Amino acid sequence: MAPPVPPKHADTQQLRSIIAGVSDGVILIDPDQRIVWANQPALDMHGVTDLAGLGGTATGYRDRFELRYRNRHRLPEGEYPLERVMAGEAFDEVVVEVALAGEADARWTHRIRSLVLTDAAGLPDLLVLILRDETERWDAEERFERSFNANPAPALILRLSDLRHIRVNRGFLEMTGYREDQVIGRSAYDVDVLEGAARRELAVERLRVGRTIPQMEARLQLPDGREKCVVLAGQPIEIGSTACMLFTFADIDARQHAEAALRHSEERFALAFRALPVPAVLADAGDLRILLANEAFCHGTNRAEADVVGRSARDLPLWAGAEAAETLFGRFRREGRLGGEEACLAVRDGAPLACLVSAVTVELGGRPSMLLVAAAAPDRARTRAEIAAAVAAAMTDAEAITTRVLDHLARAAAGPGRPAEPALSGLPARAREVLGLVAQGLDDAAIAGRLGLSRTTVRNHVNGLYRRLGVGSRSRLVVWAHARGLDAGRG
Repeated sequence: MAPPVPPKHADTQQLRSIIAGVSDGVILIDPDQRIVWANQPALDMHGVTDLAGLGGTATGYRDRFELRYRNRHRLPEGEYPLERVMAGEAFDEVVVEVALAGEADARWTHRIRSLVLTDAAGLPDLLVLILRDETERWDAEERFERSFNANPAPALILRLSDLRHIRVNRGFLEMTGYREDQVIGRSAYDVDVLEGAARRELAVERLRVGRTIPQMEARLQLPDGREKCVVLAGQPIEIGSTACMLFTFADIDARQHAEAALRHSEERFALAFRALPVPAVLADAGDLRILLANEAFCHGTNRAEADVVGRSARDLPLWAGAEAAETLFGRFRREGRLGGEEACLAVRDGAPLACLVSAVTVELGGRPSMLLVAAAAPDRARTRAEIAAAVAAAMTDAEAITTRVLDHLARAAAGPGRPAEPALSGLPARAREVLGLVAQGLDDAAIAGRLGLSRTTVRNHVNGLYRRLGVGSRSRLVVWAHARGLDAGRG
């Protein structure tokens, strides 16, 4: 006796009842191409109100709706998900953009998978398309992509599953000089943005577990072999359903160079300041706390530098007589400078030192400070004019103090009546050459290279200059040379 033939679409009503309330869209298709049922989410995902709006059949559906891949290419005939499932093909997921026929812009984005229900004989009985509306998600990701690519701030996206770079924006390429093909698809080991990170171990551990990487300074290795100083940070994100790390960067090369230049300028200022042959102090312009005191000041006031730096000019005290001190400080605050004012420096365990005081406001390390010099009172007219000119030169920038300020102050300190010093013309030619290069700020190695001498020979010449000129340090040798107009143009 032959087995009974099962009825067509056995109990589809129960299936419809089960799926009617689910949030995913469901479309049921008969093997003869007829669309036999769709739940409300499926209708909403196509902007229609009833089953007829879907076209009735696979051909009618294709006539009403145009499906495109995410790259904007239209699906050809036979590639629509509805047609593929009718051909017996099962697929897990396909993402398509859906537009009404004839419209240029897609209205929806669907993620679609298929299901084939068979009868007792194993033959297709009912074909099912399951749709998920991902329009908002893909729109958000498109906005992110546009923002990511247009953002001038350098950025890079690394996929966490295999540590490969999947996105790079124009800002990163322009900052580093990489081409897109040198980054996209390459691993974190090929383009390692954490290689020069200040806290690399922490960053690598955070990357490994997909946690936020805090801001830190790093040195990026560029494709041409150079390095670039940056501040980087990492933020976990999802691209689609893929866990990724978004790296952002701030180029601080210019800041590093500016800071290095500032440090160099301040170091030269401090060197020149300490070498001034007249008493000088640098104080905070607000609270008058002494920041620097040169050797001439310490010697003239009978104080050690450690006893001066860090103390207020009032508490020290800097001047003999509180009333005179307030008069000077008051004038400096009102006018921002002093020019050849008569005053007396307080000397520890000694008589006050009569002097002419000049001061200007200078900016060091981003804070306003008072640069004050005090020349001995004798020969007042000449000293007043030259100290005033020297301080005015210092107002331009810290660099000026190594040239014009030193020249004026050195000549002012010499004054009439001092013992005759060795003349420049009495120096041997080679010693004059060495002295000229010392005056330019070159060290022994640089001088040796310039003159074709050994460093030992240069050192011997410098020591000989110390003995001949009666100076005890290289900085005083520089002051001696500048005071006599020795510069790059004279040997």
